[in-house]
Amino acid sequence: MNKQDEPARKAVDAARRGGAASLESVLDPGDAEHWIALDLGIRRRSSSWPWSDTLPSMAWVRAGEPAANEPSLAVALCHPDGRIRQAALVRGAAVPALLPLVAVRCADWVAPVRAQARELLCAALAEPDPATLAAVTAVVLRTARRRQGEWAQQLVVETLRRADDELADALLGSRDRATRRLAHRIAIGRERFSPARLAHLAATDDDVVVQDLCADAALARTGDGRHDEILRPLLGSRHSRVRAAGVTALGRTGRAGEAAAFLADRSGVVRACARWVLRQHGRDPLSHYREACADPAGAVLPGAVAGLGECGTRADAGLLRPLLTHPSGPVRARAVGALRTLGAADPAWLRPLLDDPSASVAREASVALLPYAGELPVAWLWERLAVDRPRHVRTAAYRLLSEHRGTVPLRCHLSLLDDPEPGLRGRARAAVPRWCPADAASAYAGLSPVERSRLDTLIDRAEPALGGRAVDLLRWYLRAAGEDGAARGGVSPRRAWFR
Repeated sequence: MNKQDEPARKAVDAARRGGAASLESVLDPGDAEHWIALDLGIRRRSSSWPWSDTLPSMAWVRAGEPAANEPSLAVALCHPDGRIRQAALVRGAAVPALLPLVAVRCADWVAPVRAQARELLCAALAEPDPATLAAVTAVVLRTARRRQGEWAQQLVVETLRRADDELADALLGSRDRATRRLAHRIAIGRERFSPARLAHLAATDDDVVVQDLCADAALARTGDGRHDEILRPLLGSRHSRVRAAGVTALGRTGRAGEAAAFLADRSGVVRACARWVLRQHGRDPLSHYREACADPAGAVLPGAVAGLGECGTRADAGLLRPLLTHPSGPVRARAVGALRTLGAADPAWLRPLLDDPSASVAREASVALLPYAGELPVAWLWERLAVDRPRHVRTAAYRLLSEHRGTVPLRCHLSLLDDPEPGLRGRARAAVPRWCPADAASAYAGLSPVERSRLDTLIDRAEPALGGRAVDLLRWYLRAAGEDGAARGGVSPRRAWFR
């Protein structure tokens, strides 16, 4: 059974057993996805006829009797028979815990069910408690995508707009992300927050949408002259997009000079905003970067090195190369990335960095060396693929070996099919079926007898990992293609296989 159908399965089982089963035993009432999964899961279970084979008896609904328990009533509210759904609505609306299902029925495909659900939800939301409103809102924001779902969304929005501060604040802290975003939008629209609180929310919230909403609203109110209480939290935020908004605002609040302090920020978008602000006020950030990177023995910031690569020229490679041996790993990594960005990545300088103790340095070096992978000695790379090497060194060597021509990548992939490192093993197993260069047959034929025997042994050992069919196809691709490729008029052997 699909994992998403778990709430439906539990609800059906609890309804059949009867007894005092609670709704919490079926699903998490605070998780909107569970309510949606319950509704869709009941529908999937009842997709075949007769329903009685998959769903519990609903005789109690037709007889006007009370439900055995909450799960039984929940199943009735999601039942494929519209008459049962409609009959269960009145009972469901009387149970606050089941109001999210009443909200789901507001988008029902049967008009009478839909109309009654909307009437009941309107009455229930006239004076809602915070927990009920939060649960209903989270569900409604998901069913709003349905054909008839817009009505309930409008009802919830209007309810939040007229709610008192205590009720509205309860939704600001909801664990449902969509609900929190809506609550913040409405609170900002009602101007419930001071500029200082908006700046604090933007600087501390983990949701990027809330960050943007609050930052934009705070900066829109900088005209009253109280810049510091707004900009200080934004500029000190750990979120890069919030810092970027604060840096951009420095220019229009008469504090453009302070943007220079963010030229070496760890975030590229913040550095770009700082450069833009300074250029708008006639200052050249490039000279700042060159000065910050001029002394390789000094306290060089990684952000300054990255910034030099972002706005420098190839002539700045002379400032960057000495930083390849800087004591700080982040500085070395940014120096490699900057040289690559400027088109000045010399393989002779970067090869030793594949053995760097810093994983970020080895990764940057391998990326910068990719255009020169074919020029690197295979034996030298193969040494760095040995199992006794650090994981990041092996990963860098694998990346470069995979870019070689001929059968070198295939041998590399096959040798890692049972590697103890899961990342390399997974990448190798995925790469073998995709290996199909046009010159595969000629490359295989050009191998020495010893090399060909070694490759054949690797292919034979690959069958448990790849399967017999994949290995047979690989053998045919290497051998038969060379024998009859000309007879097929140059048709790719892999395409010919499927003709």
